[in-house]
Amino acid sequence: MPPEPSFVLTPAQVAERSGLSVPTLHHYEREGLIRSARTTGNQRRYARETLRRLAFIRAAVRVGVPLAEIRAALNTLPEGRTPTRADWAALSARWRTQLDGRIAALIRLRDDLSGCIACGCLSLETCALHNPRDEASRRHPGRSRLS
Repeated sequence: MPPEPSFVLTPAQVAERSGLSVPTLHHYEREGLIRSARTTGNQRRYARETLRRLAFIRAAVRVGVPLAEIRAALNTLPEGRTPTRADWAALSARWRTQLDGRIAALIRLRDDLSGCIACGCLSLETCALHNPRDEASRRHPGRSRLS
């Protein structure tokens, strides 16, 4: 069994060292991403290992991984341990496919936007941005909708 963590950092210290705000730390704690202990005066204290966990969370958030997925990934680690470099490699590999899909969607959006600007029609019936492949006509024949 691993030794108990040493809860020595105040929220302000963790915020300063991680670049996150104290309310963000509290939010991450409510979301089950990090944990703290309480002093006899009911003040939060974080283990030093929390800084590595926060770095992992920030990297995942930066590439667009939702907090629920980050929490699920962290919950796969034994006894809630702090992620290692190998953990990041394994967990981030799962997110790579999602990220590749988002990149492909953004490229299509960019290309459609360029085509729309060149055409200038902004037609609700044929616009590649508003109505790709005229999907609206299959769902709502006979009318145009702006929503």
